Amino acid sequence: MATSKVERLMNLVIALLSTNSYLTAEKIRKSVAGYADSASDEAFSRMFERDKNELRDLGIPLETGKLSSFDATEGYRINQKAYALPPVELTPEESASVAVATQLWQSPEMVTATQSALLKLRAAGVDVDSEDAGVAFTSTAALPGLRGSEEVLRVLLAATDSGQVVQFEHRPSRNEPYRTRTVEPWGVVTHRGRWYLVGHDRDRADTRTFRLSRIAPGAKPVGPAGEVRVPEGVNLRQIVQRVVADVPTGEQATVWIAQGRATALRRQATSATPRVWRGRPGEEITVDIGMYDRLAREIASYGTDAVALEPRSLREDVLARLRAQAGAS
Repeated sequence: MATSKVERLMNLVIALLSTNSYLTAEKIRKSVAGYADSASDEAFSRMFERDKNELRDLGIPLETGKLSSFDATEGYRINQKAYALPPVELTPEESASVAVATQLWQSPEMVTATQSALLKLRAAGVDVDSEDAGVAFTSTAALPGLRGSEEVLRVLLAATDSGQVVQFEHRPSRNEPYRTRTVEPWGVVTHRGRWYLVGHDRDRADTRTFRLSRIAPGAKPVGPAGEVRVPEGVNLRQIVQRVVADVPTGEQATVWIAQGRATALRRQATSATPRVWRGRPGEEITVDIGMYDRLAREIASYGTDAVALEPRSLREDVLARLRAQAGAS
């Protein structure tokens, strides 16, 4: 079976990094896996030339030199000092950004890449375990992607970069209508799995936060660039934390689940009491809310087999999800 080009290039890099002296082309042909597939000397020469050019295009410092002062044969090696990366040093915000990115890239291809990146950073002594960190983004270069609201996020970050006012349709909850808001954007913050825009709301003449999931598509910048200035000393994370403090960590919810149903939700229960709901036997359980949206989504996924009882805000959220699902079907 022929060696792939990528594997051959990797083998070549390893061989050239592992030697202090220069390796001749003939030595490389014999010892590096992938070059023995060459049908002739001419075919090997063409393949090797293409590979050398590709390494140089990739920025790999490939050196050419004589084997010794007594042997003028040309050889090749990679300058180890020039090839090595400097120590990886990330600020707390950059470390948190990496952690957030691993949660955003959910496809199998991206999961493999992000987990590999995490392992390398941790091996370098960089702490990227920032699950509960709030990360403020004021530049599109700081965020690789977002599941849902991608276009809204792009517009908001671009407006923040350019210092432009933004206008969009927003609703405070799923059950309320959209209203037009005109905002001077200061930045986008993530807090406990949710994303928020923080800025000065011109319509209310006050600082406000807006969940991105509740901003309708069609957000747009208005006014000239450079018009918005972020106040000195403003802490976007603290603003968001104060606003969302109405759902404190450790708050519990009461849920009814049908007998023999919602097994995964039942496993999360901290207490359970038998209860008949509308003629169906089941249990009333208590569960930790944790991430609010995640719990509401899970309860709604069971349909009539799970009913959110308390708190009222959770019950309304689940009902709104069920109504939206019924309307879409």
